Amino acid sequence: MTETTEIIELLKKVPLFESLSDKELEAVSRVVKIKSYPKNTILFSEGDESDSFYVICEGRVNVGINDEDGKEIILSRLGPNEYFGEMALMDGEPRSAFVMTRDPCKLMIIAKSDFKKLLSSDVMLNLLMELQRRLREANKKIESLALMDVYGRVARLLIQLAGTSEPGVQIREKLTHQEIASMVGASREMVSRVIKDLTSDGYISIRRKRITIHKSLPYSW
Repeated sequence: MTETTEIIELLKKVPLFESLSDKELEAVSRVVKIKSYPKNTILFSEGDESDSFYVICEGRVNVGINDEDGKEIILSRLGPNEYFGEMALMDGEPRSAFVMTRDPCKLMIIAKSDFKKLLSSDVMLNLLMELQRRLREANKKIESLALMDVYGRVARLLIQLAGTSEPGVQIREKLTHQEIASMVGASREMVSRVIKDLTSDGYISIRRKRITIHKSLPYSW
């Protein structure tokens, strides 16, 4: 399999490009660069100039911001066939968040100038739909941070990661208390207390950093 063929096959798995013809996909493949990054690599920081668009082939990344006290808040975690960096490329503004690899990652990268040339009507429509979905998710997260206490935020996160509110489901990701704290916008100490309470009252159990939910989680205490 040639590199161009490999890139086309990877692009076909990405919702943003799935409606493109083979000819259009070949045009995209010609401007794609594939690069690999080790774990914990900062791909860009808040305020950086936006010069590239990224698609994840392998691995996962954390997307986050730093609050006024310098504490990290993880807004989302993206995996294979998902992408990031598109918003800043469209509006020309600096990066609004940082992105760091959580695992060793293989990424497809398209430069800003090439990306703009490739914005066909189909790609633009898919991009707008995806931006709308991400905006809804961001609004839900903001509402959660504003209205829920830490128990509620942790409960909501665990259900989201489990993919269901049904009891008996194990979350596949290994999670540290610090990672959970970053994702719910709370201190590690407070999250540790919440996890301890949920465990002692039989709501969850933890084995090798993997959490299993045993009954409906409380949204307050």
